[in-house]
Amino acid sequence: MVLGPAAVLRRARLADRRSPEMTTVTGVEGIDHGVETTTIWIKELSTRLGNGDRQYAYRVLRGFLNTLRDRLPLQESAQLAAQLPQLVRGIYYEGWRPGATPAHYHGAHEFLERLAAASVLGGEMEASFAAIATFEELAAHVSAGEIDDVLAVLPQPVRDLLQG
Repeated sequence: MVLGPAAVLRRARLADRRSPEMTTVTGVEGIDHGVETTTIWIKELSTRLGNGDRQYAYRVLRGFLNTLRDRLPLQESAQLAAQLPQLVRGIYYEGWRPGATPAHYHGAHEFLERLAAASVLGGEMEASFAAIATFEELAAHVSAGEIDDVLAVLPQPVRDLLQG
């Protein structure tokens, strides 16, 4: 298999962030790569959240992705999902009901209430911190153009929240 320059660069960046504890899980390269990439996202998010608790970071990532997904129009939701790694994309789509989206609310308060409930957080302040950290993690891995597109379809108070 011959890799193009972009694929070689992606693999090199991933290798630079690869943790020494990472090993093959299944022996299937595509699945192992997905597990490793998802582990990197969760590890980085746990650092952004400031506690190193990967289970907590997973809960926050799942809750944030589901809350964001439910507020986005169908087409924008699919465009964002297309840029997510395979396993993160599975988390994103978990429990999705496309006919019920986008959710119709306009304030940051509603976004934070939904995030707190989905992630089992202690309230609006914890949800606000989690939302900002998770959005930063998302922005670190998704193209700037897609992040701009996502922000453009969100209500201004939610945009302001996510941009810190």
